[in-house]
Amino acid sequence: MPELPEVQALAERLTDAVGGFALARAMPIQFSGLKTVTPQPESLYGTALQAVTRRGKYLVFELGGPRILVHLSQGGRVDVESPPKITRPKFAVVRLLFTEAPSVLIKEFGTERKAGWWVLAPGDDGPLERLGPEPFSEEFASLIHESTDRRRVHTILRDQRTVAGIGRGYSDDILHHAQLSPYASLESLSRNEREMLLASIHTVLTEALDIERKRKGGLPTKIGDHFTVHGLYGYPCPRCGADLRRVSYESHEVTYCPTCQTGGRVLADRRMSRLIK
Repeated sequence: MPELPEVQALAERLTDAVGGFALARAMPIQFSGLKTVTPQPESLYGTALQAVTRRGKYLVFELGGPRILVHLSQGGRVDVESPPKITRPKFAVVRLLFTEAPSVLIKEFGTERKAGWWVLAPGDDGPLERLGPEPFSEEFASLIHESTDRRRVHTILRDQRTVAGIGRGYSDDILHHAQLSPYASLESLSRNEREMLLASIHTVLTEALDIERKRKGGLPTKIGDHFTVHGLYGYPCPRCGADLRRVSYESHEVTYCPTCQTGGRVLADRRMSRLIK
């Protein structure tokens, strides 16, 4: 799933491509993708796009009050089409057409079909209301320093109501960078471990954003090719060389290094437990 670095860099590229141009048409292709009833997309036609920004994992098309939100979910991707197109390709969700500018096609691979878009009136935050603070904010830093949350840090980082923009991939890399177990609770961390966690969040996200800013155009099918440990089960740890391990859940898996993160302890892999039963 595209996370903060991918979405932020994409927002910047979209601003460069279509910022300042008037929205000519919003062309729904997957009709279940539109999550709002009012305002109608047509009410925004002719309005200049001021910029594309990001909040959490949402793209925010700023139209001088009204906004269009886009969430790419697990398999959502973006094409910047120059010259603009009006075809209806398979797996497409919506196409945004701009006057005398490229079109922006939102598409989704896989079977989940959870990518969506919202048209918001001025002052309406829609799904953004449910998001927690951004990872680089003072509010989030205070949470890391002071919270007695008993949940696992990996769970906290993936909870968009607690911190917006981080998902499964960067949670793995952050905890590996901080040399913390994916099972560690925030409450159990020492002051030094909390400082290391916060520093690792900033470092991992900043380095990933630097890499994502080198892309051109939209968001390609293959992303996450610069993860340190996420999805690299069985490969050697880049820090110590030990084999990376994983813990599998129904919808995701956690990758970690036993030597660097758990004191040599191999965590129970639920996928293997189910197979044994």
